[in-house]
Amino acid sequence: MEWMIIFCVLFFCSNTALTAAPPKTAKYNQLLKTISELESRVKNKDAELLHTPENPGDECLFTAVTCFQKGTLKLQPKSSQENSTFTKTIKLLRRLTVRNSGKCESTCESYEKKTPKDFLKSFANLIKKVI
Repeated sequence: MEWMIIFCVLFFCSNTALTAAPPKTAKYNQLLKTISELESRVKNKDAELLHTPENPGDECLFTAVTCFQKGTLKLQPKSSQENSTFTKTIKLLRRLTVRNSGKCESTCESYEKKTPKDFLKSFANLIKKVI
């Protein structure tokens, strides 16, 4: 009987461990949610165009993430009423870290400039690639 209880406990623990999302995946999913929230709150008309990395190679992920983080500082909310929430959301995006491969030859300025909404869509695509 004791063996059966031990077996059940081990079985339950192993299933729980296998179904739980890794911490990094959960973090990236939270970033994706944050970006989608920002898309509806960001000022798109008369806003500054931002350098937008699209489909960077694995060796350029660090550079692309750095460009996105610099660009998020230039984003503006649609209205002044959303300013405090908007600022908190931007701070969440600044927490993303990717290891520097040191082999990328691109710079932020080498990427095409796009509207803030297109910028955020590309940022979301980059995070999906990292996941």
